[in-house]
Amino acid sequence: MADLPPIEALFAPIFMISVIIEWWAVKSGRATGRYETADAITSMAMGLGNALLNTATGFIALWMMMLVWPYRIFEMPQTWWSFIIVFVLYDFIYYWKHRFAHRIRWFWMEHVTHHSSRHYNLTTALRQPWFGPFTGLILLGWPLVLMGFHPLFIGLVGGLNLVYQFWIHTEAIDRMPRWFEAIMNTPSHHRVHHATNPRYLDRNYAGVFITWDKMFGTFQSELSEDKPDYGIVKPLKSYNVLVVAFHEFGGLLRDCAGDGFKPLTWLKRATNAPGWSPDGKHQRSEELRAAWVKEQDLQP
Repeated sequence: MADLPPIEALFAPIFMISVIIEWWAVKSGRATGRYETADAITSMAMGLGNALLNTATGFIALWMMMLVWPYRIFEMPQTWWSFIIVFVLYDFIYYWKHRFAHRIRWFWMEHVTHHSSRHYNLTTALRQPWFGPFTGLILLGWPLVLMGFHPLFIGLVGGLNLVYQFWIHTEAIDRMPRWFEAIMNTPSHHRVHHATNPRYLDRNYAGVFITWDKMFGTFQSELSEDKPDYGIVKPLKSYNVLVVAFHEFGGLLRDCAGDGFKPLTWLKRATNAPGWSPDGKHQRSEELRAAWVKEQDLQP
């Protein structure tokens, strides 16, 4: 298992060729989408930084997962059938990791990086955070280790999960066949996830199988009458990679500093959803959606 190749790195040439083709197709009018040179370069730089950081901290991530390996209930073999099982189970856990990354500000300060682009193309898939394993969200993978799946085997599956998600970051593909849209995550489903439209906020967390969203009440289909607007609720206008990587971490620190010495309030800021405020004037996704619904009801 120690000799398993880094899957994402193996696919890097395919990623770059795909970006070049999509960029050319969009600029020449052969495909739907938008490309802004500065934005695309920033996204690719974020992807490179993520790869370098993950390589440098990979041993920490492995150590964190190996902590519970001695306490495994079973020991699963590395076979085709165990691969299918762990692939499905990993995607189930990914759904919850992704949901927590949107609903808990401590995790959002990392994940917001991926949503910060105001465009939606294949370079957006490469816009990844620079926090490595340090937020602790990786520990949600412990149940798989306790079930007997080796952390390196889980890492292989996790890499393939991310590889799958690359192609769904595009406007060039409208809809897939109905049966595929019913089961799998697709560009249409994931466009909803990246949108800031109130209808679309905090929807479609799936990695590979959109069925998780349908099971847990977070699914929203893309509607032709509500074209997605991409980015984050408070748009980030900087192309500086350090700002893109750490602006929300800085925002959390500033909010806590403004509270004064109130550790309990700091904890509430970190563990509540983005937009939570100690004065009760919240601007979380549920408040934004409720305000939008009320506005729609008032319109003639």
